[in-house]
Amino acid sequence: MNESILIVDDEKEIADLIELYLKNDGYTVHKFYTGIDALKCAEETKLDLAILDIMLPDIDGFHICQKIREKYFYPIIMLTAKVEAGDKIMGLTIGADDYITKPFDPLEVTARVKTQLRRYTKYNNSSDKEENITEYDIKGLVINRDTHKCTLYGNEISLTPIEFSLLWYLCENRGRVISSEELFENVWKEKYFESNNTVMAHIARLREKLGEPPRNPKFIKTVWGVGYTVE
Repeated sequence: MNESILIVDDEKEIADLIELYLKNDGYTVHKFYTGIDALKCAEETKLDLAILDIMLPDIDGFHICQKIREKYFYPIIMLTAKVEAGDKIMGLTIGADDYITKPFDPLEVTARVKTQLRRYTKYNNSSDKEENITEYDIKGLVINRDTHKCTLYGNEISLTPIEFSLLWYLCENRGRVISSEELFENVWKEKYFESNNTVMAHIARLREKLGEPPRNPKFIKTVWGVGYTVE
C-alpha cells in the first residue's frame, strides 16, 4: 500500500490527526492547511484520493473539487462541520464520492478511504472481468467496462468512477427497476440508510452529463416510489 492522499483542512489538529492515521496505514500523505496550497499539489502531484474540507480561509473545498474533476477521476471525500442536506448534495453533484460530517472518528475516515480506493481500483482495472459482456450500446449511449469509457452519439462523456459504476449497474440490469437501496449497496458497498440522498444526487449528476431533461429523461428513468431503470 503506497497510495498518495491529499488532505486539506484549516483546523490543524484535524489535518494532523487524519495524517497520523493514514500514515500508520501505509499511505503517503500530502497535507495542507489552505486551499491554494492543496490545489497546487493537486495540479502537480500524482494522487490516488483527496480529502477536502469545505470551509477554508481562501478557496473552498467545492472549488478544489471542481478543479480536480476537470482532469482527474480519483475519489474525493468532502469534510465539513455543516450538516445541511443542500451542502451534501452540492458536493456529490460536483463530483465528490463521499461526505463526512465533523466531528468524526478518524477510524471512520480511514475506513472510508479504503472503501473508495478499493472501488476505484476495481473499476479501473481492465483485467477484472467477472462477466463476458464488456460493453452496452443503448440508443446511442455506449459504455465499455474494459476501456472505462462512456460515449453518447460518439461524443465521450467524462464520468467519475462512482458515476461509471452506477451507470454500468443500471445498464447491466437493463429493463429492471433498481431501488436506491440496491444501487447504493452494490455500487458503494455500504449499508443503505433511509435518509441517504447519495444515489439521488449522483443520478441527477449523471442525467446532467447525458443532457437528460429532468421531467422526461431518455436513458435513466425514475419509477416513483420504486427506483430507477434503463429501459
